Amino acid sequence: MIIHTEIEHSRCAVQLVGRFDAHEAPGFRSAVHPLLTSETNRVHLDLSQVAFVDSTALAELVRLQKAAQALGGEVVIDHLSDPVRVILEITDLAEVFTISDAPPESP
Repeated sequence: MIIHTEIEHSRCAVQLVGRFDAHEAPGFRSAVHPLLTSETNRVHLDLSQVAFVDSTALAELVRLQKAAQALGGEVVIDHLSDPVRVILEITDLAEVFTISDAPPESP
């Protein structure tokens, strides 16, 4: 999986490309979680190019949301691929995140 990040003011933009699974979760955790601070507490995720997520990836997304909320922020999913949208809806996790239909941003 490829992870692109960009920090701007009080938010960071993260774009994921590829499969997000148990194998990729440690890399996601080490690349994205440190971006959360009291000043940068809003994470915008672009998941438009993620072809697959598993339960470990979903757990990482929830963990990131909890960490952002603890800092007074949130995780906003700006764009979803169809496979990710289906998994979030089936697991009722779509309600955990703010999901925007805005076009994906370039990190």
